[in-house]
Amino acid sequence: MFDILVYLFENYIHNESDIYVNHADLTKELSRAGFHDDDIFKALKWLDNLSALQESHVKPYLSKGASNATRIYSAPELAKLEVECQGFLLFLEQINVLDAVTREMVIDRVMDLDGNSISLEDLKWVVLMVLFNVPGRESAYAQMEDLIFDEPEGPLH
Repeated sequence: MFDILVYLFENYIHNESDIYVNHADLTKELSRAGFHDDDIFKALKWLDNLSALQESHVKPYLSKGASNATRIYSAPELAKLEVECQGFLLFLEQINVLDAVTREMVIDRVMDLDGNSISLEDLKWVVLMVLFNVPGRESAYAQMEDLIFDEPEGPLH
């Protein structure tokens, strides 16, 4: 399922035409690309749930002071998000790529992925997908792209 999400993201991110695509047409395209129907259904459902998060239950419960709060992970979240991923999410909050709402959106989308855990590289893709789908977070998206795709040149010191 995750491969489908990355495939869609890479193929539609720079698409100049209308981003909305009919589910039936998209399913046919993904089938032709070699993806299995069950995984296609799960990926499209995941994307629908991502869109639904923008008006979800998450926003009303986060006060303006929530940005200074410590995030406590539940047992299932701890199992899925290894320490490296938790640290990366905290880092992204500290440099203002994520705020409390987008962090919760990322965690929600990670928890909906297949598998027992997620790699740091896959987490980065999820963050990009979430930021891309949240209006007003364009600068955070650009900063995240820089973090992922810009290769460091030489030693930092």
